Amino acid sequence: MSELDALQEQLGCVFHDPALLRLALTHPSVAHEHGGSVPHNQRLEFLGDAVLQLILTRELYERFPCAGEGPLTKARARLVNRRYLAEQGRRVGLGMHLLLSRGEETHGGRERPSTLADAFEALLGAVFLDAGFDVAREFILRQFRDELEGLTTIPNLENPKGELQELLQADSAAPPEYRLERTTGPDHDRLFECAVFHRGVELGRGHGKSKKAAESEAALAALQHLRAATSGLPAPASHLPADTQPTLEPCT
Repeated sequence: MSELDALQEQLGCVFHDPALLRLALTHPSVAHEHGGSVPHNQRLEFLGDAVLQLILTRELYERFPCAGEGPLTKARARLVNRRYLAEQGRRVGLGMHLLLSRGEETHGGRERPSTLADAFEALLGAVFLDAGFDVAREFILRQFRDELEGLTTIPNLENPKGELQELLQADSAAPPEYRLERTTGPDHDRLFECAVFHRGVELGRGHGKSKKAAESEAALAALQHLRAATSGLPAPASHLPADTQPTLEPCT
């Protein structure tokens, strides 16, 4: 139990029923390895996904009373993106505590993004069952605090590339330059990484399922950092996907 104690300290919450936490950490490969006789975390993942969606939906609804359904849906989709959920799992150290089969361990399961994302959602389901809605809400909002606060600084953009070009050309005739830096993944599931430069200086970097989406995310990252530098505020987190941008403005 010492390892679970260390994880609970990292999480900032103590389980009344540590077996729920252990279940959240049990990868389905363990059940396969033992002929299906071992419970695993997929049911908790299903529950945790619903809890996460509800809590973030309510939070966005209350934070942005003038935003419509479309922008709120886009904002929520950005927060529950699988790549970001994997980063959340990595941030709280779930990888080192996962219970995996030998084969999954050998093939890098502790660092696999899909495994970490699933485990993080399962963890949320376990917190909800163990301590109830209010504690789950407090935990989720604490984990997502920076990203939720960052949403208030996201510009109201349908075309971040055009907005960036307009901003840069206010001071220089040189347009931004987009470069494809890397392409990874199989042919049916490509991930593109693009960077945007201005007069030889990299301003932002983005990822997407298409080159266009990656360029859009790079432009948004550049806008966030340029505006943060101008205001003197720290730049908001830029690891969320930005295929489309939500229009989230407080009421005036």
